[in-house]
Amino acid sequence: MEPDDKFAAVDTSIFREIKLLSGERIRHERTLRGITQIDLAGNMGGSPRWVREIEAGAPGTKLEDHLRATLCLGMPTGHIAFSILFAGQRMRFPRQLIYGDLPAIERKCIEMISDSVLTSLKQDLSPQWRRGDESDQI
Repeated sequence: MEPDDKFAAVDTSIFREIKLLSGERIRHERTLRGITQIDLAGNMGGSPRWVREIEAGAPGTKLEDHLRATLCLGMPTGHIAFSILFAGQRMRFPRQLIYGDLPAIERKCIEMISDSVLTSLKQDLSPQWRRGDESDQI
């Protein structure tokens, strides 16, 4: 087996798409709040040009830069996290979702994960006799 055969091919265009979606969402939120690129850059410790590149989804920007801008603006991170989840499932992220109620969707996801973990933990911590047939009890 060739070394390259061990790894799945990665479509790097997905990173470009995620950065474009993220930049669009960051720009929208920044302008909605009346924050200038200069102000955001100052808060992030960068230059206005760097913020313009993030908002444009420039290939040279890092997803970490997008996450930092998002957190600096106090935005939900769903437009990045969900894009990555969809990419991991080889599904196209629905662009209209970035303007939906992402905080509500994020909360539902967190609740589902919490419920799943708690259910599993409850099963793991339940005594064997509680999980089995009632006739096993004395």
